[in-house]
Amino acid sequence: MAAGCEGIAPPTLGERTVGEEGEPVKPFTPEKAKEIIMSLQQPAIFCNMVFDWPSRHWTAKHLSKVLEGKQIRFRMGLRGTGTVPQYETECSYVDATLEEFLTWNCDQSSISGPFKDYDHSKFWAYADYKYFVTLFEDKTDVFQEVVWSDFGFPGRNGQESTLWIGSFGAHTPCHLDSYGCNLVFQVQGRKRWHLFPPEDMPFLYPTRIPYEESSVYSKINVVNPDLKRFPQFQKARRHMVTLSPGQVLFVPRHWWHYVESLDPVTVSINSWIELEEDHLARVEEAITRMLVCTLKTAEDPHHPRTWLNPTEVEETSHEVNSCYLNSAVCAFFDHCEKAKAVEMQALSANGAEPRVQEEHMEVEQAQGSSLRARAEKQEATSLFGPDLIPVTPASEERGVTLEGDSEESVSSNGGHFAELPCARRQQTSKGASALAEPLAPRGPMAHSRVFVSTDDLLDCLVNPQVTRMVAQLLIQGKSCDTF
Repeated sequence: MAAGCEGIAPPTLGERTVGEEGEPVKPFTPEKAKEIIMSLQQPAIFCNMVFDWPSRHWTAKHLSKVLEGKQIRFRMGLRGTGTVPQYETECSYVDATLEEFLTWNCDQSSISGPFKDYDHSKFWAYADYKYFVTLFEDKTDVFQEVVWSDFGFPGRNGQESTLWIGSFGAHTPCHLDSYGCNLVFQVQGRKRWHLFPPEDMPFLYPTRIPYEESSVYSKINVVNPDLKRFPQFQKARRHMVTLSPGQVLFVPRHWWHYVESLDPVTVSINSWIELEEDHLARVEEAITRMLVCTLKTAEDPHHPRTWLNPTEVEETSHEVNSCYLNSAVCAFFDHCEKAKAVEMQALSANGAEPRVQEEHMEVEQAQGSSLRARAEKQEATSLFGPDLIPVTPASEERGVTLEGDSEESVSSNGGHFAELPCARRQQTSKGASALAEPLAPRGPMAHSRVFVSTDDLLDCLVNPQVTRMVAQLLIQGKSCDTF
């Protein structure tokens, strides 16, 4: 097997702290790690936290033996496709074993088998979003080899995780996740992460086509942007980091990210951590689902796969979507009732007078605005050091084309971007108000030629900021009927 087929050796991650008897000690207790995760509002790398995890040995070669003969679906994409993002709807798919993937990945292009139609020099392969509960359904003992409890989440392991295996160039289009925050353990090879803060949403031109629950995509290929079509992208604040084996990346809620594989083989394990805000986010997603499915089905009822992501396998009828919305609203009220009961019990136990309740509930808006949240954030950032490295804004010029790394140059020197820590530059507060700024036409417009498509309308109707307001109005209106 060629040397490049098995990836690269893990880099040195710095000196580990040792205990009195010489055994390695993790830099953060589970309680402290969780406190950092729940308060930190910028991406950061945890180091020296997984050196004793059995899953640190999960190379693609090892997994091919564990999953011997199991068929896995790979997404096939072209290397270097210009300024248009390669969404999942634009890719082709191959069902193959990991062993067949590794053979193809060694550039044995003359072989027969599932990859025979894909020239290794032109295509990449990505087994992404592979849930452990499905992948290892008959080998559930491996769940225990992923120990998220070390980060303060007792009982959390591989059962709540997904696996990602890709070849050089495999990537995920730029998007944000509607639910939770993200912990990503890099097992084999390196990945480059391009991240953008939530307040840069107006500059990333969000879209819900292709539709996937909990994923808001950007219309921009962030490594090769079309600045004539998307001029506001120049204002976006790119944060960039190369994630190496043995490191765990923390991605806060609603941070945009584009992820690309830098080495011949990459393996990652991630887990999305549920947050309090997810209860309202599920209502927003249900509203989005109903609007997207209604309009796109009316436009073309016979070809849903042109706009529906392959990961979406549930029925999209109006009846099903209505049930989905009602379930999300009921779940939100149930959560509020339980939270209210817990608060009342706590007040009663402390002998305090219960607060006078409003006749209807209000949906809380601002996050991290209290003095307590600010203090927690300051405490978390004060822990930055060799074991907790902040992901800082990239130093390259805004809007520059980032494509063009060859496999050889990336594998030998890690690419054109410095690894941790990145250069820091001053951040400016953009905020969501930028969305409301009127954009002057870039030139004379022939109004008779203007055509508003269904997708154009959906980009406005299901813009995350719009669905947030709709969800709030819906909850407030229904709360009058409920309480």
